[in-house]
Amino acid sequence: MATQTPSSRPRRRRRHPATITIHDVAARAGVSVATVSRVLNRNAPVRQETLQHVQDVARRLRYVPNTAARALSIRRSHTIGVVLPDVHGEFFSEVIRGIDVAARKSGFHILVSGSHSDADEMLAVLETMRGRVDGLLVMAPDVAIGAIGDQIPSELPLVLLNAASDAHDAIGVDNYGGAFAMTRHLASEGHTRIAFIKGPDHNADARERLRGYRQAMRQVGVRDRGLKCSGDFTEDSGCAAAKTLIAMNPRPTAIFAANDSMAIGALSELSDAGLDCPGDVAVAGFDDIRVGRYITPSLTTVHVDVDELGRRAFELVYDAIEHPSDIERRRERVTTSLVIRNSTKVRPKGRKGGAQ
Repeated sequence: MATQTPSSRPRRRRRHPATITIHDVAARAGVSVATVSRVLNRNAPVRQETLQHVQDVARRLRYVPNTAARALSIRRSHTIGVVLPDVHGEFFSEVIRGIDVAARKSGFHILVSGSHSDADEMLAVLETMRGRVDGLLVMAPDVAIGAIGDQIPSELPLVLLNAASDAHDAIGVDNYGGAFAMTRHLASEGHTRIAFIKGPDHNADARERLRGYRQAMRQVGVRDRGLKCSGDFTEDSGCAAAKTLIAMNPRPTAIFAANDSMAIGALSELSDAGLDCPGDVAVAGFDDIRVGRYITPSLTTVHVDVDELGRRAFELVYDAIEHPSDIERRRERVTTSLVIRNSTKVRPKGRKGGAQ
């Protein structure tokens, strides 16, 4: 009788553990498949003791729901698509954090992508998300919304952030009010030459902040002609604008930048030019990003609760998902407030530089 060598013996197939199904959970728990589905999908009321029992059984069996099948059966992915102009920078990361915290409390996840303020790229992103999300949050202050809205299925809830459309729910920041209040504050401190570093002309937020500045300058009776410089919301553009402004004769006594990044760039240019802030030129920004409170001098700014913006945006889209027949369009606005720090505070004579 021939003896089989180890190499000639037939290999035994490795047995994989059987996949636990919803039917296994139902059988072990002694309930119907429908009851297990109600417990796991949380789409119908179940007695507390039944809920706990089914969850315990599913946990012991290490049951993993088939999310794809679940999405098909209930027509829900429990995922929200989030499209922002960029995903880099403190402002956008705070928006994402606010959305994510609120989403997780409601059992949702988020898919995040950047559009780079390009309409074609945004449409490509939205097309990729189609069929994968239950709703969309889109921040598009730089993009015309009309063409985008036409490409989105009417039954898919869409909430706009910092953009306006009569056809969609929207939430934004009180950019006009914040800029108006800051300009009035600088005027009340005795500044008569208040320069403004603008954001991009095509950006809706930037236009509203410029409008607030202009209106406040008119109300206090101060001319703003020649005191506006272009910027693009980056530190470099703030630095370049400040270089132009401080070369004026007479130069401005205060510089108000349309966002904190440009204000920080302006502070850097003032320092390089040997000018004291706020002794020679006061500086203020907009958004209240975290780094502004730690630089020297600490930055006076318009505070925007970006976390609240994200949270309330999610609440709007979640409400639209839960109440699809509600056709009333909602418009919400996040208020702003002034945060006065050392970059505009008048210091006692004889004391220059450093935080107070």
